[in-house]
Amino acid sequence: MKRLILLRHAKSSWDDPVERDFDRPLNAKGKRAATTMGEHMQEEGVLFDSAIASPAVRVVETLESVAQGYGEAIEPEWDRRVYLASNMTLLDIVHEVDDSIGSLLLAGHNSGLEDLVLLLVPDSKGDKARAEVEEKFPTCSLAEMEFDVESWEDLAPGTGKLLRFVRPRDLDSELGPDDY
Repeated sequence: MKRLILLRHAKSSWDDPVERDFDRPLNAKGKRAATTMGEHMQEEGVLFDSAIASPAVRVVETLESVAQGYGEAIEPEWDRRVYLASNMTLLDIVHEVDDSIGSLLLAGHNSGLEDLVLLLVPDSKGDKARAEVEEKFPTCSLAEMEFDVESWEDLAPGTGKLLRFVRPRDLDSELGPDDY
């Protein structure tokens, strides 16, 4: 059995004058959402043996804030390929994971994370969580999937079961979308 946990970076700041998208930091709401998500992960017993993450500033800062709420350091393998990766690139990265790892946290960006869930979890009538992912995978959302396989290489389209999909607004209504 393998478990794949996907975490999208928290809300970043567009007010910060950075030269590259890669260097965009989190805003205050994003940091709060990430800390809240970390607290939720701790409360719900979301565990992982290893982590892989995009080295983009907003992902680094997301994991730092999640770790504050989680109460434990998160020390991922930083993989540049995760930055703005497609679902197929992300799947290739997951296929490379050592089979001694039972549960993996993958932190990165959309649309790749959303598309990866939709690729791996079959579309079943009445699957509310999958329908919510299909509608939108907001910043700092968490999706946890389980696969009845022994090897990461065996993760394939339609073979996953979505155990949870949690958005920051599900934990605190003030972390929902901004009204303009």
